Amino acid sequence: MKKTTILNAQLSHVIGTMGHTDGLTICDAGLPIPVQQHCIDLALTRGVPDFLTTLKVVFSELFVEKIVLAEEIKTINPQIEQQLLDIIHQTQIEQQNTIEIVYIPHSEFKQQSNQAKAVVRTGECSPYANVILYSGVPF
Repeated sequence: MKKTTILNAQLSHVIGTMGHTDGLTICDAGLPIPVQQHCIDLALTRGVPDFLTTLKVVFSELFVEKIVLAEEIKTINPQIEQQLLDIIHQTQIEQQNTIEIVYIPHSEFKQQSNQAKAVVRTGECSPYANVILYSGVPF
């Protein structure tokens, strides 16, 4: 049995095969995902698993150099944004690097998300709880 944090085989595989600057989207239950895009659907029911818990687990195994958020999170879901920023800050300390944070309009976010290597769908049901993580290298 796997010893590290992520037990989901699909998610573990995607993270294990990511290269420098590959994108991984973690999204709420409502983000549209194209049929042809690789989707790891973790959603069980409303709020399970939630966005922030999923993000923390992914951060435990993925070295991140950049994240992209929708501008709208600032005004429509500032509570999630603040918790997300706190998690990013903690991750920067643990990784000993700076993670670039980029805000773009949600319409553009959806287009960029479509280019990610995979999308991880959570059971989160709060607006704009979406992020694109871009992998870095720990050396």
